[in-house]
Amino acid sequence: MDSQNTFDIFIVATPGLEDMLLAEVTEKGFANPVASPGGITVQGGWPEVWRANLQLRGASRVLTRIGSFMAFHLAQLDKRARKFPWGDVLRADVPLRVQVTTKASKIYHAGAATQRIETALRESLGVTISPEAALVLKVRIDDNVVTISLDTSGDALHKRGHKEAVGKAPMRENLAYLMLRQAGYTGTETVVDPMCGSGTFVIEAAEIAMGLNPGRSRHFAFEDLASFDAAQWGAMRDTPTTSTPLRFYGSDRDAGAVRMSRMNAERAGVADAVTFENHAAGELSPPDGPPGLVMVNPPYGGRIGNKKLLYPLYGTLGQTLLTRFKGWRVGLVTSEPPLAKATGLTWKPQGPAIAHGGMKVWLYQTPPLR
Repeated sequence: MDSQNTFDIFIVATPGLEDMLLAEVTEKGFANPVASPGGITVQGGWPEVWRANLQLRGASRVLTRIGSFMAFHLAQLDKRARKFPWGDVLRADVPLRVQVTTKASKIYHAGAATQRIETALRESLGVTISPEAALVLKVRIDDNVVTISLDTSGDALHKRGHKEAVGKAPMRENLAYLMLRQAGYTGTETVVDPMCGSGTFVIEAAEIAMGLNPGRSRHFAFEDLASFDAAQWGAMRDTPTTSTPLRFYGSDRDAGAVRMSRMNAERAGVADAVTFENHAAGELSPPDGPPGLVMVNPPYGGRIGNKKLLYPLYGTLGQTLLTRFKGWRVGLVTSEPPLAKATGLTWKPQGPAIAHGGMKVWLYQTPPLR
């Protein structure tokens, strides 16, 4: 596999938001995107792998298929794994972790298959196998076809590399992006978050408006592969950013959350476009300028002890928005439909459930408030 070859690249999605990720992948010009449960497959070479990791805000990971062969028993797996051109992609000096899954195949013992592949890698390329390695080789044996993929991301892609401070129940950045997108945000309007936590929605909205690449300040697993071209990657990563006349606003009744948000905005390079204030949702008033989007992820579900205490909070939020935010759209994330109802806002039909932090949540949306 050289950088000119094309192969399958699988872009992992948050379950329930595959359509939103497909729209982003299509917009960014990746070739032949096809959605399936769990993600989007595109075609491309190594530069597309690097670009997907760098530019896609909604992706969780980027996996690259580096080859496949048939194997009906362990001896055959052993022989073919030794002949596989590992050196085209892997470096002998970079430790590796091997994960094998088997399904509907004559080779049904994943542990034995893992052992064979690890031995082939050690003996044919001299790779160190380590359970702590950041680089993961994923082998799937399905219907006797052995498909070999690499996780080219390393850390999950919601880890943008410039956010250190997070609250108790953080919204992952890629999920925040997909929800902003679902709420119709394109980087051309103001976003307000009255329960901002560590500032994820506000910072993400500002980055989009400024044209900042989400992966601009972090390391990726693909940088440790034999196929990596540092000069080409450097040119791709160092793209100019634009300033924005828009401003983005977050507030929270927790002073610690406001401090965290300010630090995170500073590190992300968007501090000049955002304002964070310390007050309760009931004290919220709209900023000057045309209406935009209110995006909020209030407390709910397992994050909170006594749910009864939340009804007044949601009620106050809804009342504040109805009286002061005419013309604004609202996006609200919750795991509890009765809490969404308690706001008194008129919601559009409920969309699909979204997996978030081990629970199901929904993004509730209003048309412009009247």
